Amino acid sequence: MPSIPQIQIKTTPAIMVVDGDLGKYDMKQPRPTFELEQPPAKMEIHSSNGDLEIDQDKAWDALALTNILEVMNRIFDQTKNLVLEAIGHIVDEGNQMGDIAKNKQLMIPELAKDVTVSFPNFQYAGEASYDNVDIHYTAHKPEINVTPSGIRLTTHPNPPEVNYTRGKLNIYMQQYPRVEITPPAIDARL
Repeated sequence: MPSIPQIQIKTTPAIMVVDGDLGKYDMKQPRPTFELEQPPAKMEIHSSNGDLEIDQDKAWDALALTNILEVMNRIFDQTKNLVLEAIGHIVDEGNQMGDIAKNKQLMIPELAKDVTVSFPNFQYAGEASYDNVDIHYTAHKPEINVTPSGIRLTTHPNPPEVNYTRGKLNIYMQQYPRVEITPPAIDARL
């Protein structure tokens, strides 16, 4: 039996190479921007003047420049004592004259020698002192009114910053497809 000629077909597959790297993301998120504004508070201060009281009556009194009624009262108070002393002196002299039996000398001429006319020295000025002027100061509290001001806060969100760097991508054929057809040998003698 004769052999049947056969056609040989040989195929080579295609080999495609894809060489690629992933890309890179670079992300930054800036912080939001804050704007803070606070106007100064309003302050009102009202302060009335203090009261100053100076009492220098004692100083004027020590200089004997006080009112006349005070001077007359002092003289009157001292006169009582002077009158009592004068009465006591007269009583003493009367007792000495009454005791003539014991005293052999004449008492009336002796007592007459001591008679002098003088006016008593009245103290009509007040006492002098370093503390004769009284000073009293009354301070008044200040009225303070504070009006606070508000705070103004403004926020601006900043968008994220995204940068993408592509990776490499190489596509190439490492082997092309191929088909080889080999015909059978034909005997031309036939």
